[in-house]
Amino acid sequence: MGVFLLILLQVIFPVFALLGLGALLHRRLRFDPRTLSRLTGSVLLPALVFANLYEARFEAALVLQVALFLLLQNGLLMLAAEAAARWLRLEARTASTFRNSIVLFNSGNFGLPVSQLVFATQPVGMSIQVIVTLFQTLVTNTYGLFNAMRVETPGWRALRGLALNPIVLAMLAGIALQATGLRLPDFIWRPIDTVASAFLAVALFTLGAQIAGLRLRRPSLPLLLTAAGRLLISPALALALILALGLDGVTAQALLIAGSFPCSRNMAQFAMEHGNDPDYAAEAVLLTTLLSSLTVAATVFAAQQLFG
Repeated sequence: MGVFLLILLQVIFPVFALLGLGALLHRRLRFDPRTLSRLTGSVLLPALVFANLYEARFEAALVLQVALFLLLQNGLLMLAAEAAARWLRLEARTASTFRNSIVLFNSGNFGLPVSQLVFATQPVGMSIQVIVTLFQTLVTNTYGLFNAMRVETPGWRALRGLALNPIVLAMLAGIALQATGLRLPDFIWRPIDTVASAFLAVALFTLGAQIAGLRLRRPSLPLLLTAAGRLLISPALALALILALGLDGVTAQALLIAGSFPCSRNMAQFAMEHGNDPDYAAEAVLLTTLLSSLTVAATVFAAQQLFG
Protein backbone atom coordinates (compact mmCIF):
# COMPACT_ATOMS: atom_id res chain seq x y z
CA MET A 1 0.00 0.00 0.00
CA GLY A 2 2.87 2.35 0.80
CA VAL A 3 4.38 1.91 -2.68
CA PHE A 4 0.97 2.44 -4.33
CA LEU A 5 0.44 5.70 -2.42
CA LEU A 6 3.94 6.78 -3.39
CA ILE A 7 3.08 6.22 -7.06
CA LEU A 8 -0.12 8.22 -6.64
CA LEU A 9 1.81 11.11 -5.10
CA GLN A 10 4.91 11.08 -7.30
CA VAL A 11 3.43 10.15 -10.69
CA ILE A 12 -0.34 10.52 -10.84
CA PHE A 13 -0.77 13.63 -8.68
CA PRO A 14 1.70 15.78 -10.71
CA VAL A 15 -0.01 14.72 -13.95
CA PHE A 16 -3.53 15.51 -12.76
CA ALA A 17 -2.41 18.67 -10.96
CA LEU A 18 -1.20 20.05 -14.29
CA LEU A 19 -4.33 18.75 -16.03
CA GLY A 20 -6.51 20.50 -13.45
CA LEU A 21 -4.47 23.69 -13.67
CA GLY A 22 -4.80 23.65 -17.44
CA ALA A 23 -8.58 23.23 -17.17
CA LEU A 24 -8.83 26.01 -14.55
CA LEU A 25 -6.69 28.45 -16.52
CA HIS A 26 -8.68 27.68 -19.66
CA ARG A 27 -11.88 28.69 -17.89
CA ARG A 28 -10.25 31.92 -16.68
CA LEU A 29 -8.08 32.89 -19.63
CA ARG A 30 -9.90 31.17 -22.49
CA PHE A 31 -6.99 29.39 -24.15
CA ASP A 32 -7.42 28.27 -27.74
CA PRO A 33 -7.13 24.47 -27.36
CA ARG A 34 -6.68 24.04 -31.11
CA THR A 35 -3.63 26.34 -31.13
CA LEU A 36 -2.17 24.64 -28.05
CA SER A 37 -2.76 21.25 -29.66
CA ARG A 38 -0.99 22.33 -32.84
CA LEU A 39 1.92 23.74 -30.82
CA THR A 40 2.24 20.47 -28.93
CA GLY A 41 1.84 18.19 -31.95
CA SER A 42 3.83 20.21 -34.47
CA VAL A 43 6.69 21.59 -32.33
CA LEU A 44 7.06 20.19 -28.80
CA LEU A 45 6.32 16.52 -29.45
CA PRO A 46 8.52 16.31 -32.58
CA ALA A 47 11.35 17.94 -30.60
CA LEU A 48 10.90 15.39 -27.80
CA VAL A 49 10.82 12.47 -30.25
CA PHE A 50 13.93 13.72 -32.03
CA ALA A 51 15.80 14.36 -28.77
CA ASN A 52 15.06 10.90 -27.38
CA LEU A 53 15.98 9.08 -30.59
CA TYR A 54 19.09 11.22 -31.04
CA GLU A 55 20.35 10.48 -27.53
CA ALA A 56 19.10 6.90 -27.16
CA ARG A 57 21.25 3.83 -27.56
CA PHE A 58 18.96 1.13 -28.94
CA GLU A 59 19.82 -2.50 -29.40
CA ALA A 60 18.35 -4.04 -32.55
CA ALA A 61 16.91 -6.93 -30.53
CA LEU A 62 15.04 -4.52 -28.24
CA VAL A 63 13.51 -2.61 -31.15
CA LEU A 64 12.37 -5.88 -32.76
CA GLN A 65 10.85 -7.09 -29.48
CA VAL A 66 8.92 -3.84 -28.99
CA ALA A 67 7.78 -3.79 -32.63
CA LEU A 68 6.52 -7.39 -32.43
CA PHE A 69 4.68 -6.63 -29.19
CA LEU A 70 3.00 -3.55 -30.67
CA LEU A 71 1.95 -5.36 -33.84
CA LEU A 72 0.36 -8.18 -31.84
CA GLN A 73 -1.23 -5.86 -29.29
CA ASN A 74 -2.80 -3.53 -31.83
CA GLY A 75 -3.92 -6.38 -34.09
CA LEU A 76 -5.69 -8.12 -31.21
CA LEU A 77 -7.28 -4.87 -30.01
CA MET A 78 -8.60 -4.20 -33.53
CA LEU A 79 -10.13 -7.68 -33.70
CA ALA A 80 -11.65 -7.34 -30.23
CA ALA A 81 -13.09 -3.90 -31.01
CA GLU A 82 -14.60 -5.16 -34.27
CA ALA A 83 -16.15 -8.18 -32.55
CA ALA A 84 -17.59 -6.05 -29.73
CA ALA A 85 -19.05 -3.51 -32.18
CA ARG A 86 -20.79 -6.31 -34.08
CA TRP A 87 -22.04 -7.91 -30.85
CA LEU A 88 -23.50 -4.58 -29.71
CA ARG A 89 -25.05 -4.03 -33.17
CA LEU A 90 -23.96 -0.42 -33.13
CA GLU A 91 -25.01 2.05 -35.82
CA ALA A 92 -22.20 2.54 -38.38
CA ARG A 93 -21.03 5.96 -37.12
CA THR A 94 -21.08 4.95 -33.46
CA ALA A 95 -19.30 1.69 -34.34
CA SER A 96 -16.54 3.66 -36.06
CA THR A 97 -15.93 5.74 -32.94
CA PHE A 98 -16.21 2.70 -30.67
CA ARG A 99 -13.48 0.86 -32.59
CA ASN A 100 -11.18 3.88 -32.43
CA SER A 101 -11.86 4.36 -28.72
CA ILE A 102 -10.50 0.88 -28.00
CA VAL A 103 -7.46 0.95 -30.29
CA LEU A 104 -6.28 4.58 -30.13
CA PHE A 105 -4.87 5.77 -26.80
CA ASN A 106 -3.33 8.99 -25.56
CA SER A 107 0.36 8.15 -25.81
CA GLY A 108 1.38 11.77 -26.46
CA ASN A 109 -0.21 14.33 -24.15
CA PHE A 110 -0.76 11.75 -21.38
CA GLY A 111 1.52 8.77 -21.91
CA LEU A 112 4.81 10.58 -22.44
CA PRO A 113 4.43 12.85 -19.37
CA VAL A 114 3.59 9.81 -17.22
CA SER A 115 6.60 7.96 -18.60
CA GLN A 116 8.86 10.96 -18.02
CA LEU A 117 7.94 10.77 -14.33
CA VAL A 118 8.03 6.97 -13.99
CA PHE A 119 11.32 6.52 -15.87
CA ALA A 120 13.09 9.71 -14.80
CA THR A 121 16.24 7.72 -13.98
CA GLN A 122 15.81 5.03 -16.65
CA PRO A 123 16.22 6.49 -20.18
CA VAL A 124 15.45 3.15 -21.83
CA GLY A 125 11.91 3.24 -20.44
CA MET A 126 11.34 6.69 -21.87
CA SER A 127 12.82 5.66 -25.23
CA ILE A 128 10.44 2.69 -25.40
CA GLN A 129 7.51 5.03 -24.78
CA VAL A 130 8.75 7.20 -27.66
CA ILE A 131 8.64 4.11 -29.91
CA VAL A 132 5.10 3.41 -28.66
CA THR A 133 4.10 7.01 -29.45
CA LEU A 134 5.55 6.76 -32.96
CA PHE A 135 3.67 3.51 -33.53
CA GLN A 136 0.46 5.10 -32.25
CA THR A 137 0.99 8.01 -34.64
CA LEU A 138 1.19 5.50 -37.47
CA VAL A 139 -1.91 3.61 -36.28
CA THR A 140 -3.85 6.84 -35.71
CA ASN A 141 -3.12 8.26 -39.15
CA THR A 142 -3.84 4.99 -40.96
CA TYR A 143 -6.28 2.69 -39.15
CA GLY A 144 -7.84 5.46 -37.07
CA LEU A 145 -8.39 7.91 -39.90
CA PHE A 146 -9.48 5.26 -42.40
CA ASN A 147 -11.90 3.91 -39.81
CA ALA A 148 -13.37 7.38 -39.23
CA MET A 149 -13.63 8.20 -42.93
CA ARG A 150 -14.81 4.89 -44.33
CA VAL A 151 -18.38 5.58 -43.24
CA GLU A 152 -18.73 8.17 -46.00
CA THR A 153 -15.51 8.73 -47.98
CA PRO A 154 -12.31 6.90 -49.00
CA GLY A 155 -9.38 7.53 -46.70
CA TRP A 156 -6.42 7.68 -49.11
CA ARG A 157 -5.66 11.26 -47.97
CA ALA A 158 -4.45 9.84 -44.67
CA LEU A 159 -1.31 8.52 -46.37
CA ARG A 160 -0.25 11.98 -47.54
CA GLY A 161 -0.90 13.42 -44.08
CA LEU A 162 1.17 10.67 -42.48
CA ALA A 163 4.13 11.27 -44.81
CA LEU A 164 4.19 14.97 -43.88
CA ASN A 165 3.53 14.49 -40.15
CA PRO A 166 6.12 16.48 -38.12
CA ILE A 167 6.46 13.62 -35.63
CA VAL A 168 7.31 11.16 -38.41
CA LEU A 169 9.80 13.60 -39.93
CA ALA A 170 11.43 14.13 -36.52
CA MET A 171 11.61 10.35 -36.09
CA LEU A 172 13.34 9.91 -39.45
CA ALA A 173 15.83 12.69 -38.65
CA GLY A 174 16.60 11.22 -35.23
CA ILE A 175 17.07 7.72 -36.64
CA ALA A 176 19.31 9.05 -39.44
CA LEU A 177 21.63 10.84 -37.03
CA GLN A 178 21.61 7.86 -34.69
CA ALA A 179 22.51 5.46 -37.51
CA THR A 180 25.27 7.64 -38.99
CA GLY A 181 26.76 8.70 -35.67
CA LEU A 182 26.68 12.37 -36.65
CA ARG A 183 26.51 14.80 -33.73
CA LEU A 184 24.83 18.19 -33.78
CA PRO A 185 26.81 21.25 -32.69
CA ASP A 186 25.75 22.66 -29.32
CA PHE A 187 24.23 25.83 -30.79
CA ILE A 188 21.72 23.63 -32.69
CA TRP A 189 21.21 20.92 -30.08
CA ARG A 190 20.56 23.20 -27.08
CA PRO A 191 17.46 24.92 -28.56
CA ILE A 192 16.01 21.53 -29.55
CA ASP A 193 16.65 20.14 -26.07
CA THR A 194 15.07 23.23 -24.48
CA VAL A 195 11.92 22.89 -26.59
CA ALA A 196 11.72 19.17 -25.79
CA SER A 197 11.96 19.95 -22.05
CA ALA A 198 8.85 22.14 -22.30
CA PHE A 199 6.71 19.25 -23.54
CA LEU A 200 5.53 17.77 -20.23
CA ALA A 201 3.91 20.89 -18.77
CA VAL A 202 2.49 22.26 -22.02
CA ALA A 203 1.09 18.88 -23.11
CA LEU A 204 -0.79 18.45 -19.83
CA PHE A 205 -2.00 22.06 -19.87
CA THR A 206 -3.28 21.41 -23.39
CA LEU A 207 -5.09 18.22 -22.42
CA GLY A 208 -6.60 20.01 -19.41
CA ALA A 209 -7.89 22.80 -21.65
CA GLN A 210 -9.31 20.26 -24.10
CA ILE A 211 -11.33 18.34 -21.50
CA ALA A 212 -12.42 21.46 -19.56
CA GLY A 213 -15.54 21.90 -21.67
CA LEU A 214 -16.52 18.23 -21.87
CA ARG A 215 -19.56 16.91 -20.05
CA LEU A 216 -20.49 13.38 -19.00
CA ARG A 217 -24.07 12.20 -19.43
CA ARG A 218 -25.51 9.00 -18.03
CA PRO A 219 -23.03 6.28 -19.06
CA SER A 220 -24.24 3.99 -21.87
CA LEU A 221 -23.24 0.35 -22.39
CA PRO A 222 -20.81 1.21 -25.26
CA LEU A 223 -19.21 3.91 -23.09
CA LEU A 224 -18.76 1.51 -20.17
CA LEU A 225 -17.28 -1.10 -22.52
CA THR A 226 -14.92 1.52 -23.92
CA ALA A 227 -13.71 2.35 -20.40
CA ALA A 228 -13.32 -1.33 -19.51
CA GLY A 229 -11.61 -2.13 -22.79
CA ARG A 230 -9.19 0.77 -22.65
CA LEU A 231 -8.32 0.73 -18.93
CA LEU A 232 -8.71 -2.95 -17.93
CA ILE A 233 -8.68 -5.28 -20.93
CA SER A 234 -5.87 -3.48 -22.78
CA PRO A 235 -3.34 -3.69 -19.90
CA ALA A 236 -4.43 -7.30 -19.23
CA LEU A 237 -3.75 -8.11 -22.89
CA ALA A 238 -0.40 -6.30 -22.65
CA LEU A 239 0.56 -8.41 -19.63
CA ALA A 240 -0.38 -11.63 -21.43
CA LEU A 241 1.74 -10.67 -24.45
CA ILE A 242 4.68 -9.64 -22.25
CA LEU A 243 4.64 -13.04 -20.55
CA ALA A 244 4.17 -14.89 -23.85
CA LEU A 245 7.12 -13.07 -25.45
CA GLY A 246 9.33 -13.48 -22.39
CA LEU A 247 9.91 -9.75 -21.88
CA ASP A 248 11.15 -8.45 -18.54
CA GLY A 249 12.78 -5.52 -16.75
CA VAL A 250 12.25 -1.93 -17.88
CA THR A 251 11.00 -3.10 -21.29
CA ALA A 252 8.16 -5.06 -19.72
CA GLN A 253 7.35 -2.20 -17.32
CA ALA A 254 7.18 0.39 -20.10
CA LEU A 255 4.99 -1.73 -22.38
CA LEU A 256 2.59 -2.73 -19.60
CA ILE A 257 2.18 0.88 -18.47
CA ALA A 258 1.68 2.03 -22.07
CA GLY A 259 -1.18 -0.44 -22.41
CA SER A 260 -3.16 1.32 -19.67
CA PHE A 261 -3.42 4.86 -21.06
CA PRO A 262 -6.86 6.48 -21.67
CA CYS A 263 -8.60 7.16 -24.99
CA SER A 264 -6.89 9.38 -27.52
CA ARG A 265 -8.05 12.95 -28.04
CA ASN A 266 -7.49 12.35 -31.77
CA MET A 267 -10.29 9.79 -31.68
CA ALA A 268 -12.71 12.49 -30.52
CA GLN A 269 -11.35 14.90 -33.13
CA PHE A 270 -11.97 12.36 -35.91
CA ALA A 271 -15.50 11.77 -34.62
CA MET A 272 -16.21 15.51 -34.64
CA GLU A 273 -14.79 16.04 -38.13
CA HIS A 274 -16.75 13.17 -39.68
CA GLY A 275 -19.95 13.28 -37.62
CA ASN A 276 -19.36 9.87 -36.02
CA ASP A 277 -21.23 10.35 -32.72
CA PRO A 278 -18.93 13.12 -31.37
CA ASP A 279 -20.76 13.34 -28.00
CA TYR A 280 -19.98 9.69 -27.27
CA ALA A 281 -16.36 10.23 -28.33
CA ALA A 282 -15.94 13.24 -26.02
CA GLU A 283 -17.48 11.31 -23.11
CA ALA A 284 -15.08 8.41 -23.73
CA VAL A 285 -12.07 10.75 -23.54
CA LEU A 286 -13.34 12.42 -20.36
CA LEU A 287 -14.38 9.23 -18.54
CA THR A 288 -11.24 7.23 -19.33
CA THR A 289 -8.96 10.17 -18.49
CA LEU A 290 -10.61 10.63 -15.09
CA LEU A 291 -10.66 6.91 -14.25
CA SER A 292 -7.05 6.52 -15.37
CA SER A 293 -5.94 8.41 -12.27
CA LEU A 294 -6.51 5.14 -10.41
CA THR A 295 -6.04 2.51 -13.12
CA VAL A 296 -2.72 3.87 -14.39
CA ALA A 297 -1.44 4.14 -10.81
CA ALA A 298 -2.43 0.50 -10.25
CA THR A 299 -0.73 -0.54 -13.50
CA VAL A 300 2.49 1.32 -12.61
CA PHE A 301 2.42 -0.43 -9.22
CA ALA A 302 1.86 -3.84 -10.84
CA ALA A 303 4.60 -3.23 -13.42
CA GLN A 304 7.14 -2.35 -10.75
CA GLN A 305 6.18 -5.29 -8.55
CA LEU A 306 6.20 -7.83 -11.38
CA PHE A 307 9.18 -6.62 -13.40
CA GLY A 308 11.10 -4.28 -11.07
